[in-house]
Amino acid sequence: MSVQVLPEVVPERREQGPGTGGGWIVIVYNNDRNTYDEVTNILIQATSCTQSEAEMETWEVDHLGKSVVHHGEEDECQRAASVIRTIGIQVEVVQE
Repeated sequence: MSVQVLPEVVPERREQGPGTGGGWIVIVYNNDRNTYDEVTNILIQATSCTQSEAEMETWEVDHLGKSVVHHGEEDECQRAASVIRTIGIQVEVVQE
């Protein structure tokens, strides 16, 4: 039996982060004022995410300093950010 060796195919590497995609993202930054419950609840209200997802994003904000909490069209992200800002959290909307 003859074994054919195929060349390795390496997928094209694409940079991730703000400014590299076609959609928009909402980034929430950590502060010392809001509680976990406040942040979790506002994320659910602003983005219609699940309790579990909001808790995970809140953990990321607290431990990593920030978290991407929503992806979508610019208007949708701006709306979500304005809801989140109502409790004094720093929020940024940037193109992916």
